Amino acid sequence: MSTPKDQKSNSSNQGAIHDSELRPKKWDEYIGQEHIKKNLNILIGAAKEREHTPEHLLFYGPPGLGKTTLAHLIAHHTNSQIKITSGPAIEKVGDLASILTNLSTGDILFIDEIHRLNKSVEEVLYPAMESGVIDIIIGKGPSARTVQLELPSFTLIAATTKLAMISSPLRSRFSGGIFKLEFYTEEEISKIVTQSANKLNVDISLEAANNLAKRSRSTPRTANYLLRRARDIAQMGKKTLDEDVVKETLELIGVDEKGLSKIDNDILRIIHENFNNGPVGLGTLATSLSEESATIEEFHEPYLIQLGFIERTSRGRVLTNKGEEYIKKIK
Repeated sequence: MSTPKDQKSNSSNQGAIHDSELRPKKWDEYIGQEHIKKNLNILIGAAKEREHTPEHLLFYGPPGLGKTTLAHLIAHHTNSQIKITSGPAIEKVGDLASILTNLSTGDILFIDEIHRLNKSVEEVLYPAMESGVIDIIIGKGPSARTVQLELPSFTLIAATTKLAMISSPLRSRFSGGIFKLEFYTEEEISKIVTQSANKLNVDISLEAANNLAKRSRSTPRTANYLLRRARDIAQMGKKTLDEDVVKETLELIGVDEKGLSKIDNDILRIIHENFNNGPVGLGTLATSLSEESATIEEFHEPYLIQLGFIERTSRGRVLTNKGEEYIKKIK
């Protein structure tokens, strides 16, 4: 185990480690999503044998499950340069044209939140993905003309949290496959926490790693956030990162035994107490909590639904029997 002196000497190195440096650099470091990894290994291996770039890929699922990490791993495994952007950042057709024409052969273009591309930009992407060309309009009015530019061979990897918002024509062009990332098991999260702790030069007990895993909402990004905060408390108290430190951390940041935050519990409590277990509309619920509807819908609700505490119905949100039992228990 590291002593307080060791922890102090490593503090500058720990502070320099960001989320990107906690990402796995090799396939055997990427824990979980076994089905996706098997498919990708075959796809990449076959492309290498043909001396082609891998086909276009789309990853979807809730935030924090490793979509960006998979893109980086594919780039590393194929010795490719990766260029990263996002749907909201590509505002105009010219923005996309500039990105595509600056790619080199074999590059990977990663577009996060691709569901937020506007329609005109999306239509320019179709021929780029399908035929490796881009059509650029030069001039305006009657004198305008279209010039077709050939693009170097590249792989588009896209990520989204909202697959249904991607149009059918765009989805159909991901010839390499569309893959859904699943939530992680507690055992997988515990291994991820231990692996991240090693990269942070922090000793962590198995019990502490398991406890963090239970509170992580089945999400690696959340687990790494909790680990960092526990690391901070251990460092400031000159302690080893054990289960007592984890309990202190979780109590301080307001995460309960199910991984629920204060707002999560407030959602359950308001549906139960103010609306007699529902149904209640999203807008009304958001107003009661002084929160934005999108924040509740995209961040808080998915995990509450996964736990079986609430249900979405045509009339609004409803507290389940399981959710009612839980909120009565923690009152």
